[in-house]
Amino acid sequence: MISTKGRYGLRVMIDLAQNDNGSYIPLKDIADRQEISKKYLEIIVKQMVEGGLIKGLSGKGGGYKLVKKPEKYTVGEILTLLEGTICSVACLADKNYDCPRRKKCETLPMWKEFDGIVHDYLYSKKLSDLL
Repeated sequence: MISTKGRYGLRVMIDLAQNDNGSYIPLKDIADRQEISKKYLEIIVKQMVEGGLIKGLSGKGGGYKLVKKPEKYTVGEILTLLEGTICSVACLADKNYDCPRRKKCETLPMWKEFDGIVHDYLYSKKLSDLL
């Protein structure tokens, strides 16, 4: 399941793309347009800056902007940065997870296939597709 962090981060990216005029966009403006708490967005954008998705500038005229064009971002990379591994079951999400049924699990191949489909879908969608 994608958490609010991932969903809101995607909304921030869309907002930055839709309102790109070459200047930094204040977080307050994004929070107001998206109807999301500015305090919660501060946590999300910090992670996005550290992950290289966006850049920030503090002070007068500061805010946030994309570092690449919207068609250069995939939804998968945005969600993976914010969510970590996107997997349907614990045994696939954590490589160190030691499931005693791993070798005889009848459902594991299905979950692997499902996760592959989800991965391929999310990485085939560009931020520009959502604008």
